[in-house]
Amino acid sequence: MNFTLLKTDSKTHARRGLLELPHGTVQTPIFMPVGTQATVKGLTPEILMQQGAQIILGNSYHLYLRPGLDIIERAGGLHRFMGWDKPILTDSGGYQVFSLARLRKISVEGVEFQSHIDGSYHFITPLDAMHIQDILGSDIRMVFDECVPYPSEYDYTCNSMKISIEWAKLCRAHHENDTSKRGLFGIVQGGIYKDLREQCAQALIDIGFDGYAVGGLSVGEPQNLMYDVAGFTAQCLPHDKPRYFMGCGYPWDLLYMVSYGIDMFDCVIPTRFGRNGTGFTLDGKIVVRNSIYREDMRPLSSECGCYTCRTFTRAYLRHLFNTNEMLGPILLTLHNTYFFLDFMQKIRDAIDSDTFLSFKEEMLTRITAGDTE
Repeated sequence: MNFTLLKTDSKTHARRGLLELPHGTVQTPIFMPVGTQATVKGLTPEILMQQGAQIILGNSYHLYLRPGLDIIERAGGLHRFMGWDKPILTDSGGYQVFSLARLRKISVEGVEFQSHIDGSYHFITPLDAMHIQDILGSDIRMVFDECVPYPSEYDYTCNSMKISIEWAKLCRAHHENDTSKRGLFGIVQGGIYKDLREQCAQALIDIGFDGYAVGGLSVGEPQNLMYDVAGFTAQCLPHDKPRYFMGCGYPWDLLYMVSYGIDMFDCVIPTRFGRNGTGFTLDGKIVVRNSIYREDMRPLSSECGCYTCRTFTRAYLRHLFNTNEMLGPILLTLHNTYFFLDFMQKIRDAIDSDTFLSFKEEMLTRITAGDTE
């Protein structure tokens, strides 16, 4: 793995970079569609490639439970199993243990938890998390960590952070034996406490990783607090390494996070909103089930070049959702994914032309003022 910083915006911390990985090259800033279960819901790999997706995300926790590592190993790894030959980043599963698992018990050795699927008991250590990702064969692997809920007391957050640092050391030691040129990212924890964030970031830098993620945010804290802590954390990280905000995803969030110097993002928002009938446009969100679109023969967005907007009307999309036709969620998911990928291309273009600040201000006005939800 290699990261090259190409340009920094003159008025913000926004950056342009090139991330070279075993399965391809990624232009940053980048949004990664989420393929939790070895699929980006509703979209084929071919459609994703046509839309310009450069890298997608898979999840170790889910794939470990279903279909199981033996199946993926027999298939030749996650890329072959799901028919995707471009880069994949895999989360280690720490967040899913926090958000999905039933009873869980955390210790220095690892995490014992009950599967959210069948209640079966599992115990995962940091080395287990790395072994799982070895079998998946992802281009970027994440260290095992604990994501603390919001709110959490300072002492609990501090102790959790220290455990995550110890786990990160074990993951890094395991990675030393890897010869595949894949990347390993550390994850900065510390909740909303800036001193813990700074302490964790420095500890991870001392250990040494290929990239660094901002974890443990976007878990229920107020938006302004998330922005403040994320911006602070980003400036604690090395300038010459990629920075990844985990689980960040509304268009306005992306604008702010890019301005803080963060390079990589993932979120289920495009696909989840698409399945539920909401489309993103530069003039706000559109809920196609609403009666005002019953006779609306305009495309979802006249500025969008996706297949959905080139081919179908708002009235047709509304009809599909109101008759529970499966094509409706597919077409709206296709649009939303295209919108997010194209939005990131516009951001990259603005950084290249040194006009990102004015672009950010224009977009923040448009995408919020026209919200029709």
